[in-house]
Amino acid sequence: MNTKSLHTTKPTGRFLLIAGIILIAFNLRPAITSVGPLLGTIRDDIGLANWEAGMITSLPLLAFAIMSPIAPRLSNRIGSGRALQFGLLLLIIGIISRSIAYTPTLYIGTTLVGLGIAVCNVLLPGLIKEKFPEKVGLMTSVYSTCMASFAALASGLSIPLAANLQLGWQLSLVSWVILAFIGIGVWSVYLHKQKNERPKQQFFEPTAARLTKSPLAWQVTLFMGMQSFLFYVTISWLPEILHDYGLTIGTAGWLLSYMQFISLPATFIAPILADKFKNQQGIILLIGLFAVTGYGGLLAGGSFWLLIVWITSIGFALGASISLALALLSMRAADAKQAAELSGMAQSFGYLLAAAGPFFIGLLVDATGKWSLPIGAILAVSLLMVMAGMGATRNKLV
Repeated sequence: MNTKSLHTTKPTGRFLLIAGIILIAFNLRPAITSVGPLLGTIRDDIGLANWEAGMITSLPLLAFAIMSPIAPRLSNRIGSGRALQFGLLLLIIGIISRSIAYTPTLYIGTTLVGLGIAVCNVLLPGLIKEKFPEKVGLMTSVYSTCMASFAALASGLSIPLAANLQLGWQLSLVSWVILAFIGIGVWSVYLHKQKNERPKQQFFEPTAARLTKSPLAWQVTLFMGMQSFLFYVTISWLPEILHDYGLTIGTAGWLLSYMQFISLPATFIAPILADKFKNQQGIILLIGLFAVTGYGGLLAGGSFWLLIVWITSIGFALGASISLALALLSMRAADAKQAAELSGMAQSFGYLLAAAGPFFIGLLVDATGKWSLPIGAILAVSLLMVMAGMGATRNKLV
């Protein structure tokens, strides 16, 4: 297919497309990261054990694993734009139903949130590859940085919305539905303006079967899974860990937000830097250094200012690892078809691994009553992530 046909020709349409991509990115994390600072409040209000509270973060990841291979098929049937709209609609229904203080609706809504985000999560990299084939690295940096920015904002605003504005945890969480409504509106206008254009290239339907014999594909998958494990465990439990060290839950929430904001430079730079080297093992070693320093320091504890140092290191590690993981889905593949297959495998198996994180850490806390063993387990996963990353960043193709 002619590359020109992959681009939106009208300036207005192109502006709406970029705005739509950015709004999708804005919606990919707040519905999840807004929960972490409020997890203890939700647990106490509904009467959940720690492992049950951990399920609030694990369920979206299970939904990611289930929906990842389905989303491209949905796009092939109804088009990528309408599939993205459908993802935002699921997100809206999930956010609203999750905010009812009743265990079944909490879990059902949380699952719908995960399904909606998963549709957008899987289709957005493919859309960027289709529409901006010569600017994949830059557009990946833009959308991953936008995603991380609102993830951080959501963590920081959760407690002020719930406590300072006296909205409670339900309205604090449901407030993020506004972003999804705006996103649907922009995509509706864009699709209306594009309705007379010829159909765009279909997404490839990924199948992990042909890649399961590739060690490199498994290394990319494990790197994706373990960096996601670390991210979702951290946003779920870091406020509770800091609260256990004597900080107020409000301060802990803002520090979680700070961790994500401080990660933004690393999130933006990592894919651009990765493009400049034949292999990215040096970047992996740097990520590993920050991860071990951060989680090792968190295990040791210390003064408030030392905690800031540990949280900063964790932020750098998590920011660089997520955007590098997304970039590797294209960099380790020979063509777009193989990239889609690798993306399907990495996100299906990877998020299944990540889903165990918040639940597993909550179970360890319930079993021991302390944070030392759970943080030690997080530190061990950091080392395993580095090992997988060293293999995934070799200058080879799956």
